Amino acid sequence: RILTFSLYLLHHGLFFYLFVVRLVDGGSRCAGRVEVLHRGQWGTVCDDDWDMRDAAVVCSELGCGEAVDVLGNAHFGPGSGPIWMDDVDCSGSESTLKNCRSAGLLHKIHFLSFAIYELNILGVRLIGGLCCSGRVELFHGKTWATVCDADFDQQDAEVVCRELGCGAPVEVLGAAAFGRGEGQVWTKELQCRGNESDIHSCETSSKLKHDCSHDNDVGVVCAADIVRLVGGSSRCAGRVEVLHRGQWGTVCGDHWDMRDAAVVCRELGCGEAVDAVGNVHFGPGSGPIWLDDVTCSGSESTLKNCGSRGLGVNDCGHGKDAGVICSGVRLVSGSHCSGRVEVLHGKNWATVCDADFNQQDAEVVCRELGCGPPVKVLSAAAFGRGEGQVWTEELQCRGNESDIYSCPTSSSLKDSCSHDNDVGLLCATKFPDLSKVLTCALGE
Repeated sequence: RILTFSLYLLHHGLFFYLFVVRLVDGGSRCAGRVEVLHRGQWGTVCDDDWDMRDAAVVCSELGCGEAVDVLGNAHFGPGSGPIWMDDVDCSGSESTLKNCRSAGLLHKIHFLSFAIYELNILGVRLIGGLCCSGRVELFHGKTWATVCDADFDQQDAEVVCRELGCGAPVEVLGAAAFGRGEGQVWTKELQCRGNESDIHSCETSSKLKHDCSHDNDVGVVCAADIVRLVGGSSRCAGRVEVLHRGQWGTVCGDHWDMRDAAVVCRELGCGEAVDAVGNVHFGPGSGPIWLDDVTCSGSESTLKNCGSRGLGVNDCGHGKDAGVICSGVRLVSGSHCSGRVEVLHGKNWATVCDADFNQQDAEVVCRELGCGPPVKVLSAAAFGRGEGQVWTEELQCRGNESDIYSCPTSSSLKDSCSHDNDVGLLCATKFPDLSKVLTCALGE
């Protein structure tokens, strides 16, 4: 925790003022509306040009770990009183917000500052999903560490979601559901009661009960994330379900298309949409059908921003439940289940070198795309030469991962590759259960 004390210099002497920053109405001291104390009065900061660098300085000044998100438009409610700062422009390296450039306080002032640091500050973030879902990582000292799924429970999740301003936890996911982290696994066990305002207030044990690796990294979905995919082989493929009024319901597949699927994949942090499927491809859901006749442009940040008949208004049955297959991998120039292998890296698709791709890698790609097992791995640009970059890392999948991002990678390729070496893949196509098809055909 950092408290910054500042001296206000006037022409006729020294007067002491406390210049501090706080976060208000966010559920914990590490989330909320930014407020600054000046001349004994708290005031707000205008969000014009407010960005992650500015947020990083505030989080550092408050001893709250790293900035997870930057929010404007009175996300935490409008403040009152003066607006002390506008057009804040931090480089991100400043120790306090007052050291950043801005349109200024009410008067031009000079500061002499000193700081009191409290060590061992603990912060939390969710990685691999959105702001309110992802792999749990704790900030301890100067390092982020993942958390073991066997030593993390619902009470711990309550605190994580509350600290991030994300409502109640919906689901705790084990087995690196949001991908394997890097660096260290946290060496202590959280023992939250569930009513703490932040993770720093939870008790911890001196050591873990279980031996853990990044294969056991825990993830959390908080209630602010109201979309999930169910019944697929990973969290990035399945029947689309929406949370409304505390109850999960499905989406009707009428007019469901790739633009709608693209919004869902983006909202879940699952890469790009590979396929938009209907007719209970992932099995029928239960409960209410919350959305029907969804019409997204494809640019929306969340499914709830797309057009529809309205929540709960539909003329649909669960036999038309919509599904989505998202992926960080795709097969190009063939069919959905065959083609040149390309991996999404950042915002760009990259081909994969044939010399660094094996049967275990193929197992994961086919599984992630909702296809059957691999039939054949093809080398020498069998599906044509790709464009852009060749992926610069080597996949080292074990074959049992649910998606390609869960596979370990090496830092560099064993072989020098060009697009003449782009690898291709044939996966088996999944067929429907023939017994069900015959039963329907016979009217039984």
